[in-house]
Amino acid sequence: MTDVALRPFRPEDTDWLVDQHGGLYAREAGFDDSFGPLVRSILEAFNEGHDVSCERGWIAEADGQPLGSIFCVRHDEITAKLRLFLLVPEARGRGVGRLLLDQCMSFARETGYAGMTLWTHESHQAACALYARTGWSLVASKPVHSFGQDLVEQTWVYRF
Repeated sequence: MTDVALRPFRPEDTDWLVDQHGGLYAREAGFDDSFGPLVRSILEAFNEGHDVSCERGWIAEADGQPLGSIFCVRHDEITAKLRLFLLVPEARGRGVGRLLLDQCMSFARETGYAGMTLWTHESHQAACALYARTGWSLVASKPVHSFGQDLVEQTWVYRF
């Protein structure tokens, strides 16, 4: 893989990102077909009305091929929410996730948020390990049935 670059998310990335989320989570976690429409609704809301002064999305690319995404959106007046963090399998283990996470966290800090939050599942072990290594704290965990699977939902926070 050649050099990885980050660029702003564009509305035309929506279909790729929905397809990647739906396909990867179906293959790797057994999610049903309700997950893709959820991702689409999140992206459509972002495309229709995000506040560019405090909300952004990024796509990681190499050789013109998208490798992953991350979004920073407003959770409340002082807290940003990390959303739609995804890496295609061939980008994993190469520092692309850390690059995306650092970009998102730097943007949130520079924008003036006091902290960040995110929601995930404990089955996303590599992502959870990355959050722990970068100073995030796991603050809540509960069993749920979502996307056709029994999962353990997690909430993580980071304070600047």
